[in-house]
Amino acid sequence: MSKTPTFICTACQSSHSKWSGRCDSCGEWNTIVEDKPPGIGHAGKISGTARGRKVQLTSLAAAESPPPRNPFGIAELDRTLGGGLVPASAVLVGGDPGIGKSTLLLQAASSFARMDRKSLYISGEEAPAQVCLRAERLGLSGAPVILAAETNLHDILTTLKAEAPELAIIDSIQTMWVDHVKGAPGSIAQVRTASQELTAFAKRQGCSVILVGHVTKDGQIAGPRVVEHMVDTVLYFEGDGSHHFRILRAVKNRFGPAHEIGVFEMTGGGLAELPNPSAMFLGDRNRPAPGSVVFAGIEGTRPVLVEFQALVAPSPHAQPRRAVIGWDSGRLAMILAVLEARCGVSFTGLDVYLNVAGGMKVTEPAADLAVATALLSARQDTALDENTVVFGEISLSGALRPVARTENRLKEARKLGFTAAIVPNPGDTGSGSEMLVRSMANLAQVVDRTFSVG
Repeated sequence: MSKTPTFICTACQSSHSKWSGRCDSCGEWNTIVEDKPPGIGHAGKISGTARGRKVQLTSLAAAESPPPRNPFGIAELDRTLGGGLVPASAVLVGGDPGIGKSTLLLQAASSFARMDRKSLYISGEEAPAQVCLRAERLGLSGAPVILAAETNLHDILTTLKAEAPELAIIDSIQTMWVDHVKGAPGSIAQVRTASQELTAFAKRQGCSVILVGHVTKDGQIAGPRVVEHMVDTVLYFEGDGSHHFRILRAVKNRFGPAHEIGVFEMTGGGLAELPNPSAMFLGDRNRPAPGSVVFAGIEGTRPVLVEFQALVAPSPHAQPRRAVIGWDSGRLAMILAVLEARCGVSFTGLDVYLNVAGGMKVTEPAADLAVATALLSARQDTALDENTVVFGEISLSGALRPVARTENRLKEARKLGFTAAIVPNPGDTGSGSEMLVRSMANLAQVVDRTFSVG
């Protein structure tokens, strides 16, 4: 009796008993295909006459040396990658249109090529003349980078094999076309196959490949999610068109720490590095203002200080507004509920606006206390001391929970001139004890000792 075929979604990898046009798990359309294991016959036996070979086994004690690195010479990019580019690795770079992906990679390819490392830049969206114009605008026209404009993947692989570069940049993976696969360029099958063949080529030939990926309206890299599993490193280039700061964030890295960030500034001459992002994010702060609180956060291995800005005003509507930029709106609702239930501070009938200055996106739970302090400051129209930093996680009971790497946060704050901090109790302040550290056990103590809320 033949086995009932199974179907799998190429976007979320969920299994289905039959084919349908829309995946019930992720909601994507036309992503369900029949799951046929390679080399398995109808009787459930492995097809072919060749026998398998026993694979080599090893133990956990057989530690390998760290992989070698080829630095780009761009410190913020090298930091995000974990120290540089690993040979034979595949890197996926995603970001919004116009955020600066092509600019960053052209600068990276030029810096890489000037170190006598052969670099090849293949564009599927622009002609070589357009890339040359950008290079001239960035002052990179003299860099020994090889350019090409092509979308046929087989021609690209043949060229890469003949040229044998150490770095190949494909801009973008959604424009690549594989002739033996049905579908238009950018379709799920085309993107998956092109990514798989380029990744396999990188492993076989020892060439590092960087793929540029478009993103959807939700901020996810377009195409099947399996592409992110194929590659070794996934980088997201973040930023707001109204701000000149750009954040390069590693969301996956097999050769280094994930969630490491590199900070750049978009200038007329391209992307400039910001070795001290905290000073830049706080550079526009003037005198103390109600609703303004500085949060000492950690991004990857780097402490970063950013400013939370809150505004609380009477609402003319029956349903007050809750607007958030740069933070999680669901977590804001939780903080407002804790303030009302545990501290007796009500925001009923008040519009609440929260913003992270500089276009930074904060995901740390350690920002809870900074947000709560900013809301209290804005509600009471009372400014917090400008030399104070705040961080800590808030539980639903109103208790403050210690966060990791307190010493590093305080050290960064002290370096920028801050003299006081409000932190959870207990917390290991370490060398940061030179500051005036005010330890709080719960959110009610913050309300009583810092603000007079009636």
